[in-house]
Amino acid sequence: MRPNFMNCTLGFGGALLLSLALAGCGGDDSKSARQGEGQQQKPPTKAEVIEVEAHDVSLSKEYPAQVRSNREVTVMGRVEGILESRHYREGGMVEKGDKLFTIEQAPYEATVKQRQADVQSAQAEVYRAQRDSTRYEKLYKQNSISQQQRDQAQADLRTAQATQAQAQASLDSAKIDLSYTEVNAPVSGMISLSQVNVGNLVQPPQELATITPLNPIEVRFSLPADDAFSLRQQRQQEDSGQANVVTLTAPGTESASHDALQLRGKLDFLGSRVDESTSTVQAEAVFQNDDQVFLPGQFVRVSLPNVMRYDVYAVPAIAVTEGLKGPQVYIVNSEGKAESRFVSLGEIAGDWQIITDGLKPGDRVVVSGIGSLSAGDEIDAQPFSGKVAEPQNNAGENPSQEPDAQGGEGVEGAHRDAQDGQNGAN
Repeated sequence: MRPNFMNCTLGFGGALLLSLALAGCGGDDSKSARQGEGQQQKPPTKAEVIEVEAHDVSLSKEYPAQVRSNREVTVMGRVEGILESRHYREGGMVEKGDKLFTIEQAPYEATVKQRQADVQSAQAEVYRAQRDSTRYEKLYKQNSISQQQRDQAQADLRTAQATQAQAQASLDSAKIDLSYTEVNAPVSGMISLSQVNVGNLVQPPQELATITPLNPIEVRFSLPADDAFSLRQQRQQEDSGQANVVTLTAPGTESASHDALQLRGKLDFLGSRVDESTSTVQAEAVFQNDDQVFLPGQFVRVSLPNVMRYDVYAVPAIAVTEGLKGPQVYIVNSEGKAESRFVSLGEIAGDWQIITDGLKPGDRVVVSGIGSLSAGDEIDAQPFSGKVAEPQNNAGENPSQEPDAQGGEGVEGAHRDAQDGQNGAN
């Protein structure tokens, strides 16, 4: 049987074509791999960078408080008698010295007259004893009476003088009791409802009314020991005036047309000991309440806008993100690449975040484009534009809300930026 050359030729040709096809496919794979390697080389990311250094940071602190009036007085009835009249409008303002109540005066007027008569009688007795003493002194010098008689006359004079003094004291006491029948305001302020109705018997000591001075007012509150330490440190330095600035706010008084009612006052007292159970220090502030809007007993908020933290590290709050192990920032390492660094957070001062651990002087922290950044990315470091206010003395400000500000404030803002970056990537 003869071999089939046609079949052999076709078999050899098919194998050759198959080899060429496989070679062509292999060439495409190599080309795709080379193109993929070129696409993975990401260009450097432009980002603003700030160099870590120590700052003095001003914080705004707020505490709950209650309004007081340390000069509030309770008007007491000091003599017994029927309450004859009331001379003020309940709930109104009274001035120091104004007549408030009148208690029946007739019994005390009679007592005064009786004591006056006693004084006159005692004066007459003193006059008689004085004449006798003078006469007996002359007779004694003439040897007409004994020394005992002269001494007795002088003793009678001293007894009469003592009786006169006693009568005068009784008269003074009676006059004082008579003066107590007219009850006057000891201080200026707003007076309460009367505790005793006209016609009732007043039995001392009995509360008649309460007068509450409304200008100025005092506010007592408690602040953490750390804040008290900072304030005490400030008050010993040149900026003690700023340390004593206090703002009082009444929650719930704001409306669509105006902010909540506020007063600006002065820190008047800072306690000298820390409460062991609460680790707080007692403080008191004084406010001028000219419009008499704030009342004792009212719950308010007290703000200290200039509580300093000295020599601390602070970065823009937007630079802080939440990593798998906690808060982190991106720093630019010596190779010019982004490197994540876990940090411990302190307090927030406006748009700045205090860092208590994890950073050292000279570290370069990335403060923009955090949402699209990953560890290992090459960074084209740009100078910090300064859109976030400097940390010194910026308590309570919120510069990130400027129209041209990018992103949000604090860690939440960083989260929003990160979300925007992810959306852009998608």
